[in-house]
Amino acid sequence: MTDPLTAVTPLGLGSGPLGNLYRAIDEERAAATVEQAWADGVRYFDTAPHYGVGLAERRLGRVLARHPRATYALSTKVGRVLVDNPDGGSDRDHGFDTPATHRRVWDFSADGVRRSLDDSLTRLGLDRIDIALLHDPEASPDPAAALREGYPALAALREQGVLGAIGIGTNDLGLLERFATDTDVDVLMVAGRYTLLEQRALDAVLPACAARGIRVLNASVFNSGLLALERPDETATYAYSRVPAPVLARARAIAAVCARHGVSLPQAALAFAGAHPAVASVVIGADHPDHVTQAAARIATPTPADLWAELVAEGLLRPDAPVPA
Repeated sequence: MTDPLTAVTPLGLGSGPLGNLYRAIDEERAAATVEQAWADGVRYFDTAPHYGVGLAERRLGRVLARHPRATYALSTKVGRVLVDNPDGGSDRDHGFDTPATHRRVWDFSADGVRRSLDDSLTRLGLDRIDIALLHDPEASPDPAAALREGYPALAALREQGVLGAIGIGTNDLGLLERFATDTDVDVLMVAGRYTLLEQRALDAVLPACAARGIRVLNASVFNSGLLALERPDETATYAYSRVPAPVLARARAIAAVCARHGVSLPQAALAFAGAHPAVASVVIGADHPDHVTQAAARIATPTPADLWAELVAEGLLRPDAPVPA
């Protein structure tokens, strides 16, 4: 198997919204969103069984099946195995506006990892998964199982040629650092911990990745919505909750500096998120074709050096953070 990361593009599409995150979208709009990402040059796509209890995988797979398999990279995640849910109901308790046809069972065992990947392949309708990520171990009853059982299982599948690359996807900095220093992972998906608003991953995680050649998939770069607004207000979400007043004030201050330099806050957020040399892709979620095109245009637009200098001078950006050239 060739290196799957060679197909990873600077902008990646995350498929949480395709699983009806927060609100339902129809099949036509979901498919159009993926096709627009393709048209805009995106060749890295991320999904997970968790997203709409398999809905995102099915929707993503149907569109990607129309394109040459060797031309894109696909990642999905393990740790939550889906089992039939005869009780039915809604999946809104997990944030997805979709019927609860299945329920999630935490399982980082070798058998659980293999079953999860086999089930994902069935839902995707594709011949292989390029990148497999251990998903949110910190939320499970036994977080250590991801390192104790899940990682060796993924490493064995990589050795057998079943997977091209393995890693972990989480917002837990302790786990990210542990995997970056104590394992032989290929990638880390850093969720919401290296953004224009928060650079804590710069303390240990990103230096370890740079030193060891681990590539970073930088996700949740808008901090779940706050930085996606040109003028952040009280309706914005931060870390999937209502934005605290001090965080909103900081976001507004950053937005004001951006405006003085003729740059929107979302454009600056995307540019900054991809500037660290360890970052291979900035992964955004989208539920409308226009959102993808807008992000692609923003990430391709240069930002003035004076913007970053002023953010540093105002104490709004760490001086040791790499910025766009």
